[in-house]
Formats: sequence, structure tokens, C-alpha cells
Amino acid sequence: MKAQRRPAIILLAEDDPGDQKLTIRALKDGHIDNELYIVENGEEALDYLMRRGNYRDPATSPRPDLFLLDLNMPRMDGRAVLMEMQANPACPNVPVVVLTTSKQEEDIIRSYGLGVKSYVTKPLHFKDFLEAIQILGRYWFQIVVLPPAQEQDR
Repeated sequence: MKAQRRPAIILLAEDDPGDQKLTIRALKDGHIDNELYIVENGEEALDYLMRRGNYRDPATSPRPDLFLLDLNMPRMDGRAVLMEMQANPACPNVPVVVLTTSKQEEDIIRSYGLGVKSYVTKPLHFKDFLEAIQILGRYWFQIVVLPPAQEQDR
């Protein structure tokens, strides 16, 4: 008997409301069964991951199965988030996919060096952006086998 899959929990760190809406639409149109949680800067992302401040309650801030991270955000950018995640052993081990406009070779090399699992440059055209998000969703939640969620960790 095949185990029933639960909805994937995705944390999106993205400050641009337009990109937030596009991501939501792409996941919905791609029939990616998920719960999407959005933070708008790196400080909020770390608070969510570390369950601090407004994100203390696991019922309203469950552990993500995938973390989509923009590099260019206010207050604390994605680069600093990656450095903090790597340096802090208390930070949960969550697969990180960088989803950014940066095509800088330095950003790509540095991101992989800081443990990201994939680096995706946001396509400029609407249709291409939707397709990229849908492919990411299918890959991470239909092809890749993720570890089972720990109920006490949700």
C-alpha cells in the first residue's frame, strides 16, 4: 500500500509582491500540492527557520520541506541568510533553492559553497517564470524523495 503524501511545506523568502504572486500562481497552476509560507526579508526567514518572534508556534510556522530564497532582499539579504544557516548548528537542515535575478558568477559559486541545492535565475518572461516554478515543484515534490517529517519538528 502506497503512503499518502502530505502537502509540501514551502518557505518563500521574497520581497517583491509581484514575484510572490507569480510563485503562488505557478504552484497552483502546476498542481503542486503545497502549503506556502512567505517572508519578505532575510531576518524574517531566519526567525521562521529558528522559530523566533512571530514564528515561534509550529502550528502556524511549520518546518519547510523546501526553502526558496531570493538573494536580493532588504534588511538582510539571502547571502547573509545562507551564511547564518551554515554557521548555526541549531538551524534546521532544509533544502535551499536560490531563486533570484542575479546571474553573477560570484553569487552562484558562493551560494553553492554555502550549501544550496539548486540555483535558479528568475526568467524575465511571465510564461518562463511560471514554467520554472512548476518544474521546481515537480522535481522537489514528485521526483526527489525527501526525508519524512518529524511530527515533533513540524
